[in-house]
Amino acid sequence: MKNQLVEQYMEKRVHTVRADMDIIEVMDEFVRKKITGAPVVDDRGNLHGMLSDTDCIAAVLKAGHDPQWRGLVSEFMTTDVETVDAQASVTEVAERFLKRRFRRFPVVDDNQLVGQISRLEVLKAIGSLRRGYA
Repeated sequence: MKNQLVEQYMEKRVHTVRADMDIIEVMDEFVRKKITGAPVVDDRGNLHGMLSDTDCIAAVLKAGHDPQWRGLVSEFMTTDVETVDAQASVTEVAERFLKRRFRRFPVVDDNQLVGQISRLEVLKAIGSLRRGYA
């Protein structure tokens, strides 16, 4: 599995959001599209953070019972983001998933978002390896 690289399994079409978007609208979009998180990028695709479903829950709790309350993604996103390189091994990423308990890692090249790898893609990589040896 050490020879299997992230770029072989990462999702290249990633749903992204911008920091200046309305958090409630993004939350509604997450629910509608069944998304649990997304990288936060600027117009050039530079990674600025991650927004998770947990961040959205924090926004809803802050809103309380005020249906008029609005906030921005930038107020709730995580800015200290762990990323992986497309040339990293799937084994390395699997070990990071065990240590960090994240659902996904953004894949970047010079801070430019090029994809995302989730625990599911790591399982697919392991499955393809197992089938190769069977």
